Amino acid sequence: MKKSFRSWSMATLLLAGIVTVTACGKNANENSSPSQEASKKPTASQAAVSEKLYIPIICKGFQHQFWQSVKIGAEKAASEFGAEISFEGPETEEQVDKQLEMLQAALGKKPSAIGFAALDSKASIPLLQQAKDKNIPIIAFDSGVDSDIPVTTASTDNKKAAALAADKMAELIGGKGEIAMVVHDQTSRTGVDRRDGFKEQIESKYPEIKIVDLQYSGDPLKATDLTKAILQSHPNLKGIFGSNEGAAIGVANGVKESNKTGKIIAIGFDSGKAQLDAIRGGVLSGSITQNPIGIGYETVKAAVAAIKGEKVEKNVDTGFFWYDKNNIDSEEIKAVIYE
Repeated sequence: MKKSFRSWSMATLLLAGIVTVTACGKNANENSSPSQEASKKPTASQAAVSEKLYIPIICKGFQHQFWQSVKIGAEKAASEFGAEISFEGPETEEQVDKQLEMLQAALGKKPSAIGFAALDSKASIPLLQQAKDKNIPIIAFDSGVDSDIPVTTASTDNKKAAALAADKMAELIGGKGEIAMVVHDQTSRTGVDRRDGFKEQIESKYPEIKIVDLQYSGDPLKATDLTKAILQSHPNLKGIFGSNEGAAIGVANGVKESNKTGKIIAIGFDSGKAQLDAIRGGVLSGSITQNPIGIGYETVKAAVAAIKGEKVEKNVDTGFFWYDKNNIDSEEIKAVIYE
């Protein structure tokens, strides 16, 4: 009897517990406050994260410090405009195929837009056309392409910047004599524009200056060897121009290793620690600097505007400056050079 009573009591308690739990559960659902209901919906920030813009930025490579400064500018704009970016590029600026593979991979990620600095102004066009067909805005930066597919190009006016370098060269060698050029490549828009901008300015404005040699390499070691060979072949040379960071470092090293420091006017493009040291040490007479942080910033800013359907100018001129040992420490120049 006692056993039956205990069994009945336990069954009763169990049934009561089930009823209580069921009731509590029902009440909890029925009596949820508005704030509790709201907590079940995505918050504004969660919605923003889920809708966040993704913009892959593909640079020319990480061979030069220049691109690290571009990356800083891109990240700054991404933070300001609520976008997510990736920043990538091949190891060297000669790896056109690898850069195209990166562009193909970026397309496969269904991005909101793509920032692209072409190593080859023509080779990327079929992939850029694919992006256009998918309504993915392309923002060209640093180097443009031979196509109107990019919504805009954020870059230095490289022809004008190189023309300024030519003017400085003419001034420093006294308006006459033999000079040479080491240009970083002949496939990118920057290589072509800087070569043509410098060359055309010399040929049209300074008839007593003759360009006696023109070689190509943006690799510092190769540019060093080219410079030494140029100096050996042209004993009367008065000046030499290197068209980017790698070419300019090569020119500086070639001049120094040929014991021509102070005897040859060497002018560069871009900055970076090796170039700054060469200018302070008198090996380079000066250089053109772009605004790499500004290039990165304007690229992402333009991408976000294009995604939103806002008007974007076809070209965004990010500016350029001449600097030498006289103004290298000025606030204006310190803001646009990098180490």
